Amino acid sequence: MLGDPPARRLPALRPAVMTLAPEPTDEPEPTDAPEPTDAPEPTDVPEPTDVPEPADDATATPAAAEPMDADTAAQPTDVDTAARPSRLSAALRVLRHEWTIAAVLSVLAAIVLTWPSLKDPAHTIPADLGDPALQAWQVAWAGHALLTDPVNLWHGNGFYPESFSYAYSDTLLGYAPFGFFGSGPEATLIRYNLLFVLAHALAAFGAYVLARQLGAGRTGSAVAGLVFGFAPWRLTQAGHLHVLSTGGIALALAMLARGHGWSLRDGYRPDRVKPGWAVAGWLVAAWQITLGFGIGVPFGYVLAIVGLSALVGYLLTWWLRGSRPVFPRRLLLANVGGALAFLGTVAFMAWPYLQVVKLHPGGRRSVAELAQFAPPLRGLFTAPGENWMWGQRHEAARALLSWTPEQALLPGFAVIVLAVLGVFVSRWRIHQRVLLALGVLATAALALGPNFGDDGDPGYVTLYNLLPGFDAIRTPGRLIVWTTLLLAIMAAGAITAISTYAKKLRDERVTRLIQAGLAIVLVFVYAESLNTLGHPRMWDEPVAMRGLEGPAMILPSDGILEADILLWSTDGFPRIVNGLSGLTPASQDQARSATLSFPDKASVDYLRGIGVRTVVFLREFGRDGKWAQVPDRPIDGLGITREEVGDAVVFHLSP
Repeated sequence: MLGDPPARRLPALRPAVMTLAPEPTDEPEPTDAPEPTDAPEPTDVPEPTDVPEPADDATATPAAAEPMDADTAAQPTDVDTAARPSRLSAALRVLRHEWTIAAVLSVLAAIVLTWPSLKDPAHTIPADLGDPALQAWQVAWAGHALLTDPVNLWHGNGFYPESFSYAYSDTLLGYAPFGFFGSGPEATLIRYNLLFVLAHALAAFGAYVLARQLGAGRTGSAVAGLVFGFAPWRLTQAGHLHVLSTGGIALALAMLARGHGWSLRDGYRPDRVKPGWAVAGWLVAAWQITLGFGIGVPFGYVLAIVGLSALVGYLLTWWLRGSRPVFPRRLLLANVGGALAFLGTVAFMAWPYLQVVKLHPGGRRSVAELAQFAPPLRGLFTAPGENWMWGQRHEAARALLSWTPEQALLPGFAVIVLAVLGVFVSRWRIHQRVLLALGVLATAALALGPNFGDDGDPGYVTLYNLLPGFDAIRTPGRLIVWTTLLLAIMAAGAITAISTYAKKLRDERVTRLIQAGLAIVLVFVYAESLNTLGHPRMWDEPVAMRGLEGPAMILPSDGILEADILLWSTDGFPRIVNGLSGLTPASQDQARSATLSFPDKASVDYLRGIGVRTVVFLREFGRDGKWAQVPDRPIDGLGITREEVGDAVVFHLSP
C-alpha cells in the first residue's frame, strides 16, 4: 500500500508564468473507479490523509464516488470481508456517484435546452421536415433491417431499384438498437426526438468527463460540458443528427486517457493504468464511427495523430533516459485489440460507400462544392437565427453569409473569452496552453475550407487532396466541433485555476465574490445555449401509404417531400422509387422525368420495366405541381386500374 503523496507548494496566481493547481493532499481523496470490465471491489476504502479539509472544487467528488479524474485517486486498502457493503449501499453508492449525477444533469439540461422536442414527440420534429425526416427513416431502417434481413442492410427500401442506397448519406447505424422497438411513422418520430435530446446530453456528459479526466474541477468541467453540448452553432446543424452526435468523441478520449493513466496535470502515470478503460475507449470510438464519416473521418485522423505522438514520445523518453519506460503488457494488448476493433469497424463502414462511388462516380465531392458551403472568418463569430441571445442581433451579419445553415458557426462568446483568459491563467501548464491555443487556431483555419488564405491550400484543401476520406466531406465548417472542444478545455482550465485560487484565500468575502463571478459565467454560458428552434408538425401519414405494397412510386416526387415519404414508408418498408440524400442517382431522375406524363404508354412501360407495380398520387401535395394532371388523364388501353384511397389516387400496374 502506498503512503500519502508528498505535499506540493501552492503556486501563485501569475498570468502566463505559472499554472494554478490545488494541493492534492489537502483533503481525503476518493477511491479509484474500477475498470469497466471488472466488478467493483467492496473491500477497498480510501486511505485517510492527515489533515482533512473542505472539498476543493478541482478534486472533490461525492462521498463514495469514483472520479474519472484519476489524478486525485487514493490507493485502496484491504479491509475485513465483514465490512462488505450490502447491495443497497452499493446501489446508493452508484446513485451518488459523480458520473451518475453528471449524466442525470446532462439529460435534464438537454431536455430543457431542446424543448419542446419531448412535448409532442409522436407528431413533431426538430428544425424542419426535410433532413430530420430522412434521418428518422435511417434509424428506423437500420433497426428493421438488422432484425429481419441483415444481409441486405445496405440496400434501403428507398431509391428503388438502386443498391447500397442506405449508404447514400451518413447512416446513423450506431443508433440501430433504438430501431428495434416500435414500428410506423409515429414510433419513428418518437425515436428521433429521443435521440435528438440524448445526442446533446451525451455531448455535454462526454465533455464533462473529459475535462475531469484531464484535471479540471467540477465548475470548469460543467462549463466545458455546456459549451460542447449546446454551443450556438449546433442550431445550424439541428437537422443533422449525425453532426450533433459528437458525444462519443469526447467520451472515447476520456476513456482512453483514463485507461492510459494520463492527464494534462500529471502526464503519464503507469501506476494509474486501467486497460479495461482503454478497451472501452476504443469501442466507444468505433461506435462513433458508425454514426457517420462526416464527423468520423476527422476523428479517426485525430486518434492516429494522438497515437503516433504518444509512440514518438515513448521512444524519445526511452532514448533520453537510456531505459525503457514502463508500459504494462495488458495495456499493450488492450490497445492492439481495441485498435483492431476500431479499424475493423472503419473497414465495415467504408465498404458500402466505396461501392456507391463505383456505381456513381459523379457522387464525388468537388473543390467547388467546398467553396459553396465553407464559412468565411466572420462566420465563426456569427450566431444562427435560432439562438435566443444573439440570433436577432446578428441578423445583419448573417445577411453577409452565402449559406447560413453551414456558415453561422459561433461556438459562444463566453467560451472564447474564457479560452483567451486560459492562455494566461490556467490549471494547465504553459506549454499545454500553447498547444491547445494552436489547436484552436489550426482547427478554425481548417473549418474555413477554401476561404483560408487564398484557396485553402495549405489548409483544408490540402487534406482534401491528400488524405483518404476527406474528399467525401463537402462541409469543412463542421470541423468547428474540434475548435469548440479545445476552447471548452481551455475554458475549463481557466475556471479551475480561478476557483482553486479563490478557495485558498483567507478573506472569505473575496472568495465569495470570485465564486459569485464564476456562477455568473456559468449562467451566461447557459444563456448562450438557449434557442428558439422550431419544431414543426409532421404531415400525417396518407391513408394510401398504410400497408402499401411495393415496388411503388409516390407522386409528386421532388423536394423535401421525398424525405417525408421515406418516413411514411416505415409503415412496412415497401420498396419505393422515392428518396432524398446528397446523392441523386440517374435512375431517380429518369423515373421523375418519365412520370411527368403519367399515365400514358411510355411512362407505364418504363415503370413496368423497372418493376414498379403501384403509383400513388397525393392530391394534397401535387395539385399545383408538375404532376397536377396525373389523376385526370385517361387510362384506357394501358392495362392499369385506378382507385381513390383517402385523398390519394392509387394506380395499379399489372405485370
